[in-house]
Amino acid sequence: MTRRITRPISIAALAAILVLPPAAVAHHGWRWTAGENISLTGLITAVRLGNPHGLVTVDVDGEPWTVEVGQPWRNERAGLTDADFAIGREIRVEGEPAAAASRRVIKAERLWFDGQRHELYPERD
Repeated sequence: MTRRITRPISIAALAAILVLPPAAVAHHGWRWTAGENISLTGLITAVRLGNPHGLVTVDVDGEPWTVEVGQPWRNERAGLTDADFAIGREIRVEGEPAAAASRRVIKAERLWFDGQRHELYPERD
């Protein structure tokens, strides 16, 4: 016996999944990362904080890196404020880089400002 999807909500949900850009699906969670941590230090050159997560551009030895930081609640829980992400400020980042190394994107697990450590994901190594 075959079953057809006849509920309007089911059809709408299926349509939404089919039209999502592949990058949006691949970006979710940690699946897009390499699985091993790296550390980098540089100067903040641009910031966009908010949901679903903040993005901070960091100049690391002349190369721009995009650092994915936490959602506002996660940053606050780690003891961070928006003012911590001031342009020109030095930041140290530890986290998982994108599996495609050429992207120069890292999902931060912890951050350091002025030697003070901030745990965004204390449950991760």
